[in-house]
Amino acid sequence: MRRVNAEAHGAAPLPGSLPRRLAVPAGVLGAVAASFAYVAAVDPNEPGHYPACPLFRYTGLYCPGCGGLRSAYAVAHGDLGAALGANAVAVLGYLVCAALWTVWVVRAARGRPLRIDPGPALRWTAGALLLVFTVVRNLPFGGWLHP
Repeated sequence: MRRVNAEAHGAAPLPGSLPRRLAVPAGVLGAVAASFAYVAAVDPNEPGHYPACPLFRYTGLYCPGCGGLRSAYAVAHGDLGAALGANAVAVLGYLVCAALWTVWVVRAARGRPLRIDPGPALRWTAGALLLVFTVVRNLPFGGWLHP
């Protein structure tokens, strides 16, 4: 059996000590926590705190991100129902980002780089689902998806 050189295939261990390898993921977690803390403290449901969505302001159409700040506010306050009502796709995005961050930390702790390379099928599927979400929330029967 032939031995495969790990460095030739991009799987070389990350250099440095454990605290050094975990510094960037910890910094990202700190930035995300600070962002959620700010949104939790400054209610997006109160007018004047955040700019309005330009697409909604000028066309009356909801973009896929409309309600995202209200969703983050509800998540920060532990109200999952309100978060899903404000923007279900944003809640899904928070969960995906949390899962990816967890994988990143585990791989960094083990000294392995994080490689995320979704194939074209996954990218097209995600884009199509986001497009369907956007279209449905702007149709008369999609009112339950309005923020």
